[in-house]
Amino acid sequence: MAGGQHYSEYQKGIIKRYYENRETIMTQKLGELVGDLYLCTDKKKADRLWARVEKALANAGVHKHLIGVIVRERSIARLAEVVGDIF
Repeated sequence: MAGGQHYSEYQKGIIKRYYENRETIMTQKLGELVGDLYLCTDKKKADRLWARVEKALANAGVHKHLIGVIVRERSIARLAEVVGDIF
């Protein structure tokens, strides 16, 4: 992809709008993950969801230390609070 990849004007527009709305996209994704974790009863699925939370928080620009604390605690209420404070 890199090194000579050329995008059409249409593709450039899509990429530009994605980055313009990235904060909103991450907010929505994290909100959905909070809901999914709240309703989750399966430990394996919860483990996968927490891994997704970790990635989403990193993509949202949250400090690594705070991400580590949230994932280690696995407190849905704390996650929801942090998501609310971030955005």
